[in-house]
Amino acid sequence: MRKFAPILLAASALALQGCATTTPTATIETAGPAVAVEAPRPNVLLILLDDLGYGQLGVTGHQIIETPNIDRLAAQGMIFANGYAGSTVCSPSRISLLTGRDTSRLSSAANDIQLRAGDRTVAHTLSDAGYMTALFGKFGVGTSFGSTDPMAMGFQHWVGLMHNIQAHRQYPPFVYTDNQVTFVPGNLAGAEGSYAQRLFTDAALDFLGTQDGQRPFFAFVSYTSPHSEMAAPEEFVAPYRGRFAETPYNGLAGPTPAGQFPEYYPDPIDEPNAVQAGMIAALDSYIGELLAKLEEQGLADNTLIILSSDNGPHSEGGGDPIGIAAAGPFRGGKRDLTEGGIHMPLIARWPGTIRPGRVEDEPVMFADILPTLATLAGLPDAAEEIDANGMSLAELMMREDAQLPERMLYWAFARQLGDPNSGTIGITQQAGRIGNWKAIRRDPSEAVQLYNLANDPGEARDLAASYPDMAADFAARFDAELVEQEAYR
Repeated sequence: MRKFAPILLAASALALQGCATTTPTATIETAGPAVAVEAPRPNVLLILLDDLGYGQLGVTGHQIIETPNIDRLAAQGMIFANGYAGSTVCSPSRISLLTGRDTSRLSSAANDIQLRAGDRTVAHTLSDAGYMTALFGKFGVGTSFGSTDPMAMGFQHWVGLMHNIQAHRQYPPFVYTDNQVTFVPGNLAGAEGSYAQRLFTDAALDFLGTQDGQRPFFAFVSYTSPHSEMAAPEEFVAPYRGRFAETPYNGLAGPTPAGQFPEYYPDPIDEPNAVQAGMIAALDSYIGELLAKLEEQGLADNTLIILSSDNGPHSEGGGDPIGIAAAGPFRGGKRDLTEGGIHMPLIARWPGTIRPGRVEDEPVMFADILPTLATLAGLPDAAEEIDANGMSLAELMMREDAQLPERMLYWAFARQLGDPNSGTIGITQQAGRIGNWKAIRRDPSEAVQLYNLANDPGEARDLAASYPDMAADFAARFDAELVEQEAYR
């Protein structure tokens, strides 16, 4: 039941007045036999899940959780088999996605990072290209109204929550609509009447329902699930009860393991894995509604959909990434630079351009999204102008024989002692990938660990002693990245 949509619709309609223009095209230069491609600039629907592990979808191999709509999206488009988030925690990963910069060019490698006044985002870039830009859900990377809020960061319309602490409640008492507080009647005084993911979906559906194909749009649907708080409507949880081995979460009612943060997530949960599976099932259902709305509006054929998760699976508030097989074949999870923390599902669908069922092995990361969308929008120089260091994937999407130049994908992470979102910043950990080789350094004073991901995706065999020159090369690159990072602090 769409209880909240009428509250949002008036603001949505007001924000969208006067948007109709003719549909422009972009010329996309390629290095292959086709020198240039003239094509309508696509609408963009960017869907980001929160703390979803690589293995928690049907299409990535989960044996219990059912995600038919996301699976269908992948079957109709392409999977980047080596797709990576921008970081292993929420805020730097999201800023990397928004700015086209990896963590070497962010102001912090920790989860307390915020956008800075004057930063330029993908929403700015697409606005400059004539797109209508909208955000639905979690922002979490700018809390200063007038300088770093979503509207200051390029979104012409938004409905959602500003701060991570606000966003990690599944039944919020209010949301922001274009920077104005809108109370949620069903959630006041602790009531649980309107589920956050439902609210965000309804707002996005209202927005899509106003689009007529005359002006391209960029819609960023930024869900706050399956991140804790662990909760979902019972209709989605019920099919999973009794299907997992469970460790009940005590919250404040009893002892809980370190890192679960009961003071932040106080309510006990008897079957946390079933609840998290239900959270994912709910997301899949809502995503199916977005796909259906695009079809209904006649927008599906010229809409590029990108879906991913901001980082690996969490162990907060009852999260049990091992018990629910959240990371799939990978080791670690959120707050780790092993594959489980950063190797994400990354799916793209663009009918008529991306071949259905395609699997692309080229390693790519969140920093590549801004350059890609800028190129497709007809502004190929925009990324360089704002000091982004990701690479455009436009040619890779359009030509299956395309290849990216060799590069090192890079991540840095400074764990906060006393998480979440506060505490003392710890030692900077680093990771890099070149081809099939990946290195991890857990402390600048420690030796590099070296893994061949082609043979060892679980990173179980450190090969640094067998390939000392390669390990030394990664160490030198890491040292140089630390120097570059200081210039952006």
